[in-house]
Amino acid sequence: MNWFILIVAGLCECGFTFCLGKAKVATGWEATAWYAGFVIVSALSMFLLAKASRTIPIGTAYPVWTGIGAVGTVLVGIFVFNEVASFWRLFFITTLIISIVGLKVLS
Repeated sequence: MNWFILIVAGLCECGFTFCLGKAKVATGWEATAWYAGFVIVSALSMFLLAKASRTIPIGTAYPVWTGIGAVGTVLVGIFVFNEVASFWRLFFITTLIISIVGLKVLS
């Protein structure tokens, strides 16, 4: 169950970076709403990380959390914000995913 919580926490990290991306192009109340979403999802992400790290070693939980957030954020950038999907960018994201899986296997 705590691995599931950790995965949700990592996805929340993708959520708060998505909110920042949307806030960057918004104005007025819309921007304020996206910034509020950023704060809420950030707090939820941190709370879930803390909860998951009660049973998962922090040396594993934190890299997995940041890895999920990093991979997810790159994918959101590519698919939502039309960022470049170069070979090297995808290559290094793939190595990051392999490293996250390796940490899970060794825990």
